[in-house]
Amino acid sequence: MRPTLDKKCRLCRTEGVKLYLKGDRCFSAKCPFERKGAIRPGMHGQKRAGKLTDYGLQLRAKQKAKRIYGVTETAFKNYYLKAKKLKGQVGENLMILVESRLDNIVYLAGLSLSRSHARSLVSHKNILVNNKVLNIPSYSVQVGDVISLKDKIAKNIGETLRIADKDFQAPEWLDLDKGKYSVKLLTLPTIDSNHNGIDINLIIEYYSR
Repeated sequence: MRPTLDKKCRLCRTEGVKLYLKGDRCFSAKCPFERKGAIRPGMHGQKRAGKLTDYGLQLRAKQKAKRIYGVTETAFKNYYLKAKKLKGQVGENLMILVESRLDNIVYLAGLSLSRSHARSLVSHKNILVNNKVLNIPSYSVQVGDVISLKDKIAKNIGETLRIADKDFQAPEWLDLDKGKYSVKLLTLPTIDSNHNGIDINLIIEYYSR
C-alpha cells in the first residue's frame, strides 16, 4: 500500500469510522478498515482507550469534520468565524459553508471518486463553473451555479466515476444531469444535527471555549 493511502486509512481508524477518503477502495474488500475495524493505529491500538474528556470529545468532532472535508485548521476556523456573522444557527451555517465548497459539490455529484480526487480535478482546471474554468477548490458554489466536467475528461474517465452508476443519486438539493456530467445547485445544502456523522454542537463548543 502506498504511504499516502496508508495515511488516509490511519485517519479512518483514528476516528473509529470510515471517512471515505479513497473513493471506490473504501467500498471494497481491500479497505483496511474492513479488516482491522476501528482499532486505533499504532502498537497500543488494541488497548482500551480511556474515557475522553469534554474537550477530547469536542476536539475529535472538529478533527473528524476537517478530515472528511479535507480542509486545514486555519480554513476550518475561518469558516466558523464567518458562520458566526451570518444569520441563523452557527452550526448549520458552518456546515453549509463547507458543504458548498466546489470540491465537495463535485464529489457529491459523483463527478469524482473522492473529495481529494475532486480537489485534484479542480486544481488541474478540469472543472467548469457556469462554462468557465475555475481552479479554486474552496470556491463557494452559489445557488444557480452549474458545475461540469470538461468534455475531454468526461470522455477519458467518465465511465469510472460514481455518476456513471445507474443507481447513483445526488442529494436532493442538487440537480444532476448524468448525460452532460454536470450538476446545478438548486438550494443551499440541507443540514441535520448529525450531518455526515459529525456532532456539530461539539464543534461549536470547541471553538466557543
